[in-house]
Amino acid sequence: MKATVTRTVLGAAAAALLLAGCTDIERALNKGGDTPCSEYVKQDADTKRMTITKFVKQQTGDEREPAGTAVDATIISVDLLCAGQRNAETPIKNADVAGIFLNK
Repeated sequence: MKATVTRTVLGAAAAALLLAGCTDIERALNKGGDTPCSEYVKQDADTKRMTITKFVKQQTGDEREPAGTAVDATIISVDLLCAGQRNAETPIKNADVAGIFLNK
């Protein structure tokens, strides 16, 4: 009986996630500033925008959608910094110019 209830609950949760759509799931699972550069550089443009938007919200502590220009400027910056990081596992929030020269 208990196993049947557990399977039913899990099935309902899976169905709810499917109905919510991949974008909502991706947003919930997205690590924002904790995303390693190695993952970030492999993301498509939409996922990068989602990651950077969450990162900007984490940095500012403001849950409102940040200005598009702030997101665009941060994308450019993180793209450049992550492309040059010696340690590919550096989180995007820690990517900086020093990381291009030092294996941080």
